[in-house]
Amino acid sequence: MGKEIKFSLVYRDMWQSSGKYQPRVDQLTQIAPVIIDMGCFARVETNGGAFEQVNLLYGENPNRAVREWTAPFNKVGIQTHMLERGLNALRMYPVPKDVRSLMFKVKHAQGTNISRSFDGLNDPRNLELSVKYAKEAGMISQTALCITHSPIHTVDYYVNFADKLIDFGADEICLKDMAGVGRPAFLGKLVKALKDRHPNTPIEYHGHTGPGFSVASMLEVARAGADYLDTAIEPLAWGMVHPDVITIQAMLKDAGFSVPDINMNAYMEARALTQSFIDDFLGYWIDPSNKFLNSLLVGCGLPGGMMGSMMADLRGMHSAINMALRNNGKAEVTLNDLVVQLFEEVEYIWPKLGYPPLVTPFSQYVKNIALMNIFAMAQGQPRFSNIDKDSWNMILGKTGTLPGKLDDEIIALAKAKNLEFYTGNPQDEYPDALDTYRKEMDDNGWDYGQDDEELFELAMHDRQYRDYKSGLAKERFNEDLEKQKEKAGAPIIVTRQVIEVPAFDAEAIQAKYPDAKPIQSTVSGQVIWQVDVDDVSTAPVIGTEVKEGDVVCFVQTYYGIEEVKALSSGKILQIETKQGAKVQKNQVLAYID
Repeated sequence: MGKEIKFSLVYRDMWQSSGKYQPRVDQLTQIAPVIIDMGCFARVETNGGAFEQVNLLYGENPNRAVREWTAPFNKVGIQTHMLERGLNALRMYPVPKDVRSLMFKVKHAQGTNISRSFDGLNDPRNLELSVKYAKEAGMISQTALCITHSPIHTVDYYVNFADKLIDFGADEICLKDMAGVGRPAFLGKLVKALKDRHPNTPIEYHGHTGPGFSVASMLEVARAGADYLDTAIEPLAWGMVHPDVITIQAMLKDAGFSVPDINMNAYMEARALTQSFIDDFLGYWIDPSNKFLNSLLVGCGLPGGMMGSMMADLRGMHSAINMALRNNGKAEVTLNDLVVQLFEEVEYIWPKLGYPPLVTPFSQYVKNIALMNIFAMAQGQPRFSNIDKDSWNMILGKTGTLPGKLDDEIIALAKAKNLEFYTGNPQDEYPDALDTYRKEMDDNGWDYGQDDEELFELAMHDRQYRDYKSGLAKERFNEDLEKQKEKAGAPIIVTRQVIEVPAFDAEAIQAKYPDAKPIQSTVSGQVIWQVDVDDVSTAPVIGTEVKEGDVVCFVQTYYGIEEVKALSSGKILQIETKQGAKVQKNQVLAYID
């Protein structure tokens, strides 16, 4: 009998790599016993990543979801695991130490056994506390090596990184091949080197199928000594997600490995239930293109899971880029041309930015810079003319040390802007915050929850938690769902108004909010509210606070980009235009109260 290989079902990541939302708790508890009956999974990824946040976004309590979802697996001895982003924990930006510590205590109490911790820059400093806090909470600490393909990401690079993580006390190592660009032979060599150095440390391989290497990679890492493989099930397997467990089990069995049998009746039931969740509401946010492999990802290295938001950004910017090209006497481009341009631009700028592994949130930052470079060049401006604040933080070292050297061009640009590079520990910049959130809960009369889990949710996702508590999240989600249903059911007919300023009842708004001040477009053109690095770019949500002089949005004109600034401080109470909409000079874009 050959070496035993165990499987994990990455049920959370299956959904996150396909669309925006996760199943409701009633759906999760419906499928849990069926997954157990399949009999082939030693582990299930239940939460973490964006799981808790998207629960809040559709108005549900993530704490209840995690407790009820993990319970059936805990009862039968199937290990549950979560994904967390080191310094960023469960969000896209850094988290104070006391909030990070509380997270592990809460998640362990809720039934999560293993914490898979990764840092998008492979900076060990950002993972040291993850290991410490996970073990103090009673969890298994699994630390991840973010796999990418570059001249500096060698076997020695990763082994040295793993050495530091194991010195911290990490119990397991995960090869997190988030874009699936790890070459199979390289991954086999890496696993062998890790096993030679740390023979008693379990190794789990997580590989997305996007560019097509993942099946071969799983065979190579199994032969080299890996212990666990992450797999998916249809109808969400393959494409930009993960290989189906049926294929991997059959391949390894033929290769002489000891693998568990699959109860195919239970598999088909789990498949049907998953499809029913898609049909219920989750499918409205799943991009059909996610079902396809894409060899273009080999060159740019972008993770397939961000393709949906990337395509939304490209569609939103497409007409603005073509307008700029026309104005500069250049040929317009198709959306397909633009996709290839973006991939090539990412491939070009990635080394200049120090080879950050293309994983959340750094994949979004690199994509964002590349997209704005294409926009700038269409306008006749140089590359790197528009770099957003979060991307600058990455460049300046405020989120960790970049793996490679910054290009002299980028360093010179930072100096020209009088920006300072940061060499300290990123965690030191974020003081403890739980006392502030305790006060807010006390002031609102909110219960801290079992094991302080409600306090944790407020501290981790404060804006989304407030919207959940007020009912605004549920209301907003239901409105969005109705729009998605309408869009899917029939073509949307857009009627152009004869009078476009404004498109809503301005007199009613002034009557209801006497102190409301308009935000007006200073020029005619196309509105660009934002270029979101995490999701589809949209206008700001109602209630967003702005200060006098803040840049609220941009308008792309025939000669360039104009800033639109707030003339007073307050909260946004009405938005008139969508991302990419065409507006006239002096048109009211929004109101501030």
